[in-house]
Amino acid sequence: MRKCTCFNLLSILLMNVCLLAPTIGQINPPQPVGPIPTVNQMRWQEMEFYAFVHLSVNTYTDMAWGYGDEDPSMFNPQDLDCRQWAKVCKDAGMKGIIITAKHHSGFCLWPSKYTDYSVKNAPWKNGKGDIVRELADACKEYGLKFGVYLSPWDRNHAEYGKPAYITYFRNQLTELLTNYGDVFEVWFDGANGGTGYYGGANENRKIDRTTYYDWENTYKLVRQLQPEIVIWNDGGDRADLRWVGTESGYVGETNWSLLNATGDVPEDMLRHGLENGDSWVPGEVNTSIRPEWFYHAKEDAKVKKLPQLMDIYHHSIGRNGTLLLNFPIMPNGLIHEYDIQSINELAGALKVAFAKNLTKKAKVSTSGFRSNQSNFDGMKTIDGEKNTYWAQDDGVTSASLTLQLTKKQPFNRFLVQEFIQLGQRVKAFTVEAWVDGKWKLLAKETTIGYKRILRFPTVSSSKIRFSILDAKACPLISNIEVYNAPQILAPPQIRRTRSGDVILKAADPESEIYYTLDGSQPKKGGLKYKVPIQTSNGKVKVKALAYDGQTGKVSAAGEDQFDISKSKWEILNIADTMAYQMLDGDFNTAWQAPNKSTFEVIIDLNKMIDLLGFKYLPPQHWWEEGNIITEYQIYSSNDGINWGLTKEGEFANIKNNPVWQNILFENPAHAKYLKFVSLKTVNVESRAACAEFDVITK
Repeated sequence: MRKCTCFNLLSILLMNVCLLAPTIGQINPPQPVGPIPTVNQMRWQEMEFYAFVHLSVNTYTDMAWGYGDEDPSMFNPQDLDCRQWAKVCKDAGMKGIIITAKHHSGFCLWPSKYTDYSVKNAPWKNGKGDIVRELADACKEYGLKFGVYLSPWDRNHAEYGKPAYITYFRNQLTELLTNYGDVFEVWFDGANGGTGYYGGANENRKIDRTTYYDWENTYKLVRQLQPEIVIWNDGGDRADLRWVGTESGYVGETNWSLLNATGDVPEDMLRHGLENGDSWVPGEVNTSIRPEWFYHAKEDAKVKKLPQLMDIYHHSIGRNGTLLLNFPIMPNGLIHEYDIQSINELAGALKVAFAKNLTKKAKVSTSGFRSNQSNFDGMKTIDGEKNTYWAQDDGVTSASLTLQLTKKQPFNRFLVQEFIQLGQRVKAFTVEAWVDGKWKLLAKETTIGYKRILRFPTVSSSKIRFSILDAKACPLISNIEVYNAPQILAPPQIRRTRSGDVILKAADPESEIYYTLDGSQPKKGGLKYKVPIQTSNGKVKVKALAYDGQTGKVSAAGEDQFDISKSKWEILNIADTMAYQMLDGDFNTAWQAPNKSTFEVIIDLNKMIDLLGFKYLPPQHWWEEGNIITEYQIYSSNDGINWGLTKEGEFANIKNNPVWQNILFENPAHAKYLKFVSLKTVNVESRAACAEFDVITK
């Protein structure tokens, strides 16, 4: 009996062990925290980098926005080749292309059956062409995703502003979303209501952007026609993606992929998201490779160069956003060679910068992981698998991870990703390196999100510590990478202050700068830039190059020539000495007028000058956007008493592209005095402002 009893007890014990066994190693993943991305949003986020292309009647009128009365007969891109566009984007590492199928003018790049204002009445291909079709086919051939931009505002259509137009708009939307295959993104520009042709009415029309388009039902139509699409809109209704409040190429360093589903969205929130927002609405950074969206020959010399494009990359993709980079298409239908050169330089530089991940074969130690389950240990951050992650126990909102590299080596980039499928969590973190027997702080930041890339001065170490200081819930880190990117060797920036001092700035802060002041070629061992260079008020021709002390490589030389100093210019009608910020050569300072949108400044140039035009730089900080001047007048005078109107007009689309406005006079002016007048600002309740004012001379 005893033997039998023992056997039965043992059997029961073994049975219980067997029943419990599955739970001993059971994986207990964290629960989602807050809003999470949809499958469509996640697919879009992983694209990271894709293109805009802009082509319309504006391309032939040299305008930023058409009025809707442009003759379709001018539209004739005889060499148009969408395969060239697709190849350029594919070679650059982009994952898709969005075409401006219809911009504000109303002109359609496809033969819409609902309007005559389209390519079917243009000479291109005798009216038988379809650019949307050609690009959709080219994207398919090159393995790129295809998207469409359809402007809700239509300055050509007679019914715009009336209920009947919404039917027209949705009919065109249906054409685009049913006839061209899969569409990954649809883009609805928020510009609306203003002067236009409107079927011959030639009037100013206004709409209520919050109600007129009935976005709720428009979105239903979009998702019905394209179930895997994402919607971009800054027109008043929350969509899948958000504008980041600027077209300058950056999103905030703190960037939550969250907003509230309803309520106003101030521009500061667009840049940074909302930490406790109730909806997942990530930011898409849209900017152009040139100052404007459509092609202008005068901007051939203003194509963004590698340093600026690299900054844009790190300030968008490197800050939990995606990057939508525009290529303005030339009148012949091709992307300009300068644009191609710049984007190829970026692609090459990115390939080199992120070629060797130093975390390969590293050892990882952490402050702990989830209930000692190896499924969530620190090695998951360097295993190359996007769906694994390091996680702490629920309720633990701070943690640290140390990477032991295979050897002491230099590095200057740190890439980290959260597992956002379960929510964005990290609120603050640091990165440190073990240097000279102690931890050296390299960076202290806030949010991570899908991807965060940090840049810092090169440091040599074999040990790196990543510390999460605060999080909404237990942080989930899916990936960490470390790189040593080479210096970007580009011609240094050259500018001159009002006092005549020349300031040089390298694209990479670790580069040395060598320069000359007589136009000769600078070289290592010559004049080395350390502090601003004092020059006379007369002519000076500056040349400068950047030098990498580690590799011995040098950049091409940049150069600029200054012939008119502003040191003796006087502002005659403003007592406030801060007004001279308009003339100080510092792009980061700006003077604001005291009387809202009105602005008048009289400048004594100190001598008679032959003037070909003037230059206006708007304030450069996002919080000053309302102060940007949009309409102006320029008067000139020989004596400061008798004035003649020399030029008046508007700075088109300046709010979204706050760059130097170079305005030429129809007739040169010979004058000693100039009067610059602001007639209107972006926000009529804001004070007009000017960062820099200058003249254009012979």
